[in-house]
Amino acid sequence: MWKTYLNATTIDEVLQVLSSQGSAARIVAGATDLILEMERGVRTGIETLVDITRLPGLSQVYQDEMGLIHIGALTTHNDCVASSDVVERAFPLAQAAWEVGAPQIRNRGTVAGNLITASPANDTITPLVALGASLVLRSLRGKRVVPLREFYTGMRKTVMQPDEMLVDILVPAMKPAERGMFIKIGLRRAQAISIVNAAVVLRLEGEHVTRAAITLGAVAPTIVHAVSAEEYLVGKILDEAVIEQAARLAMESARPIDDVRGSAAYRMEMVRVAVLRALRLLAQGQERLGFPNQPVFLRKSQRKATGKLEPARWSLTASGGQAPILTHINGKEYTFHNAYQKTLLALLREEAGLIGTKEGCAEGECGACTVILDGMAVMSCLVPAPRAHGAEILTVEGLARDGQLHPVQQAFVDEGAVQCGYCTPGFLMSAAALLEEKGQPTGEQIKQAITGNLCRCTGYYKIVSAIEKASKTLAGEGARR
Repeated sequence: MWKTYLNATTIDEVLQVLSSQGSAARIVAGATDLILEMERGVRTGIETLVDITRLPGLSQVYQDEMGLIHIGALTTHNDCVASSDVVERAFPLAQAAWEVGAPQIRNRGTVAGNLITASPANDTITPLVALGASLVLRSLRGKRVVPLREFYTGMRKTVMQPDEMLVDILVPAMKPAERGMFIKIGLRRAQAISIVNAAVVLRLEGEHVTRAAITLGAVAPTIVHAVSAEEYLVGKILDEAVIEQAARLAMESARPIDDVRGSAAYRMEMVRVAVLRALRLLAQGQERLGFPNQPVFLRKSQRKATGKLEPARWSLTASGGQAPILTHINGKEYTFHNAYQKTLLALLREEAGLIGTKEGCAEGECGACTVILDGMAVMSCLVPAPRAHGAEILTVEGLARDGQLHPVQQAFVDEGAVQCGYCTPGFLMSAAALLEEKGQPTGEQIKQAITGNLCRCTGYYKIVSAIEKASKTLAGEGARR
């Protein structure tokens, strides 16, 4: 793992470290990819992690007077879904962000990190290329703006230099005459890596297409522009024959790969299907069909809480375990001296002795390790332990109060929603976060909330029933107050 962990306080501090250490230093934001890559040996030679999660101003999403939507380096996928600017003026990006992982992953994973990881299967790259986005890169040498279409040079390869930091993503806001959408085809409804994904953005004058952008992901080492399909659509009316021909041309633009998720032949057909579906929905004005009106985030409305510790106390360089990690867990203050090279999951279990949080997959797939970090549900197996410094953490041990089970815990008992029990702590934490966020969630919102939690024993019906019962209990308690 890493040797040095730096909680950065300014961008200049980050750039100084990158300049002096080059490829031996790596920026940490969500770390949902980086932790796994380091543990699997995919990323080697990294000695210093530079944590930028507390830098001010980098999680903002706003539209400027030039019509550009700015997406900061710390903007998470859930931030994009929550942004009215993104939903209204860059809708394909909002759809793609909603398709990433599960709520716990979307609370930590950043759009910038998704772009930098540079996998062609990463969902947000495809719509951002279609929307004509650019990246602002900073170093001590200065600043440069790189069109996203020119950012990638190959599979997981970019033009970004080791001393550069991505500080802003610039997205031209869609005009009133423009419409677009993103479609993802995976092997399951949630927590799926794309077999194929596609983004389509059209400009219309009356019924005629005057401009088209069609981009395809997970079919080649980099994102593919379906140029022949784009050119064919210009001047056309979106009738069924035109839509079918454009979809066939998009399919012919792809030169897909074979891998464990799908054959090249299957991918070719799925490109056609994805573009066909997108064009049909756009022609019908139904591109927002299925996108939630009230999405579940599993976080408090103020997503960044600083905890009880003063900022000056967590703006420190922690190297070799020389500085303590000071944190609050379940309302109690803890000091740790030997956890810098661990994950938050390992810190909780091995250092704090709180073994209710479970390790299931250790790669953010099962949700058994879900905890609440600064008001957000996260997968603790994907969070570096030093991120706990200055934070507020809630684990399953902290749900009960004054000797009484939390309503969702009691409901799990009453409804028989527990079998082997291994996954239960993660479900309880996701459910508790949901009930705090939504109060009385709908059935669909309950299902959204637990998409990041897997149970090998049940069909989920009793788990859903228990969460419904807990919401009614809490509503009754509120009415009696």
